[in-house]
Amino acid sequence: MPESLPVRCPACRREHLFTAPSYPCACGAPAGPPLDRHTAPTAVTHRNWDEEWVAVRCASCGRHNQWPRPELGCPCGTVLHVPVAAPGPGRPAAGCAVLDAVTAAALYLHRLGHRDLRRADRRPPSGVGLAARGLLVHVDPSTRPATPRDVECLWLTAMSESARCVYFSLTGYAAGARAAADALGVPLYVVDDPAGTPRPVNRPADALHATLR
Repeated sequence: MPESLPVRCPACRREHLFTAPSYPCACGAPAGPPLDRHTAPTAVTHRNWDEEWVAVRCASCGRHNQWPRPELGCPCGTVLHVPVAAPGPGRPAAGCAVLDAVTAAALYLHRLGHRDLRRADRRPPSGVGLAARGLLVHVDPSTRPATPRDVECLWLTAMSESARCVYFSLTGYAAGARAAADALGVPLYVVDDPAGTPRPVNRPADALHATLR
């Protein structure tokens, strides 16, 4: 079961019950951040990319994954960082690969002119969501190729927010995913070299890549 923790807003003193999110580890098991019950939450006053991530150790395989830092939005308007306990020892390779892929995608989008990139308000069911003005981005760290349904879900979410969308995958795309993305106008990229530039793999991505600054 996901861990829950009572959290009091330091601004309005309202108390909330926060439930830690869980994310899929590379091994397939859900992994959630261990919450620190002895540290008070802090209000988010500014954003720092390096501080937006926490290490989460998978209890099933021992990997260290990097996932978005838990946050809680209070009705008073304050956004809180929920304290997370330090993870135990494990293998960091998979988590580093995910964080490197997110960083590579963010740097690429920055070069395309999206200077206001941030973590998406609406978290995707898996992977990492990023957003900028008029843009929704999904970075998929799964070990399976992205499916047509994955692409369609991102497109539908973007349509509901009147935004364009871009999909980045570490593994690639299953049969039919590229055809679906071409029909919907969704640029697809593969981040098979997190140290390099994400690679466009369909026509919309080629067109977007041609505008690279």
